[in-house]
Amino acid sequence: MPSFDTSVPAVLVRLDRNPFHHGTLGAVRSLGRAGIPVHAVVESLSSPVVRSRYLRGAHPRPTAPSPAELTRLLLRVAEELSGTTSRPALLIPLDDITALYLAECRPELAGRFLLPDQSPEQLARVADKAQLAETCRALGLPHPRTELPTSADEAAAMAWRLGLPVIAKWSRPWLLPAGGGLRSTTIVGSLAQVRELYTRTPQAGSRLLLQELLPAGPELDWFFHGYVDSAGHCSTGATGRKERSWPDGAGLTAVGRWAANPAVDTLAREMLSALRYRGVCDLDFRLDRATGAYHLLDFNPRPGAQFRLFADRDGLDVVRAMHLDLTGRAVPVHLPAYGRRFVVENYAALSHLASPGRRYAARRRGGETAWFAADDLGPALAMLRSWCVHALRRGLLTLRRLLRAGRPPGRPGPTAPPAARGPSGRVNPR
Repeated sequence: MPSFDTSVPAVLVRLDRNPFHHGTLGAVRSLGRAGIPVHAVVESLSSPVVRSRYLRGAHPRPTAPSPAELTRLLLRVAEELSGTTSRPALLIPLDDITALYLAECRPELAGRFLLPDQSPEQLARVADKAQLAETCRALGLPHPRTELPTSADEAAAMAWRLGLPVIAKWSRPWLLPAGGGLRSTTIVGSLAQVRELYTRTPQAGSRLLLQELLPAGPELDWFFHGYVDSAGHCSTGATGRKERSWPDGAGLTAVGRWAANPAVDTLAREMLSALRYRGVCDLDFRLDRATGAYHLLDFNPRPGAQFRLFADRDGLDVVRAMHLDLTGRAVPVHLPAYGRRFVVENYAALSHLASPGRRYAARRRGGETAWFAADDLGPALAMLRSWCVHALRRGLLTLRRLLRAGRPPGRPGPTAPPAARGPSGRVNPR
C-alpha cells in the first residue's frame, strides 16, 4: 500500500437524496482503511453509510442546497476539524451538483480544503448533457445523435426522425424535484410519451434531450474511470465492462468487470487531454455495432459509484490517487487486475429478476461487493433494512395507482399503437 499523509483528513460531499449511494460507502472504506480520517456530508444521519466503522463524522446536507449554503456548512466542518489537525482537508464530490458547487465555491474554500484545479465552466461542459453533446461535436468524438426540442410538437417530430424508442434525458438531472416521478434518463417508446415528458420541462428545471437509442449489452457497454493529477498525467485510469445495469440498458452498473479496451482507453485519455481536465472522472461508452465506433454517453466529473472495481493489487483507486496527489505525494503506477468484478447487491438482484436468462461469473479472479464487507457489516445491515422498507413502500404505491385506475394487479394496461415502434418498425432489443 502507498504511504499516505494521514494527518490530512478527507471530507466526502454528496448533495443528492439517494440513501443507497454505494459510491459514498466505497470512498469511506477506501480512505478509512488507509488510516485517513474520513468525514462525510450525506442526505441524513440515518444514511446506511453513517454505520461504517471507518467514518469519523457525518453531517447532514443543507435542506436547500446552494453554493452559499454548502460553503457555510463546509467552513463549519473545517472549524471542527481544526481542533484535530492544522492541515487543510481533502474535499471529494460524489455527485455532479456537488462537483459544480465546489468549483464555484473554490475561492471561499481555499486554504481550508484541497481541491483539483477545476472551473464551473469546465465542469458544465461535460456534466450538462446538452453541453456534453456540443463538446463531443467540437472535439469530433462519437456521440449518439441528439436533439434539443423547443416544443412538444417538435419533440414528437424529432423522436420520429431518431426512430422510436428513444432515450430522453434532462440536461441537468440534479435539478429534478424530489418525489416528482421524473427520472434523469428514460427510454420512451411512443410519441404520446415524448409529448407528455416535454410538458414537464418547467417541473424538471432543465432542457429535455432526445437521443438515438444504441442497443445495449454486456459486450457493448463500457466505462473509464481515471484520476488526472495536478501535472495533467492520468496514471490512474482503467476500462471496465458493464455486465448488468439497473434499470436495464439505461441505468447504473449493477455488475461490472475490469477488462482491457484500448479503443475506449485512448478515446477517454484524448478527451481528458483536450479539455485540460484535472481530478477524478467517470465516462460511459457504448459500442455502435453498425459503425464499430464507441460513443460517449456520459461524463461524470467525480468518482463513479463503482470506482472500487478498479482497486488494484496494492489497493490504489482514484480517490486514493487524489489524496496522494493533492497532499504532494507520488502516485504509484496503477497495476491492472483484469477479471476483477464489482457487484452492487441490491441492484444486481433487481437486474437478475428483470432478465434472469443473462448470466455472469460473480467473483472470478476476486472482486468486491458494494455493501457487504466482513470488516464493516453495519452499512450492509442498515441498507438491507432500508431497502425492504423502500420496496414495501413502492409496492404499496403501485398497488394504489392500479386500484385508482380501476385495474386489478396483474392485468396489462393498453398497448402502445403500432406507430410507437417508429418509422423503421424497430424495437429496442433490451
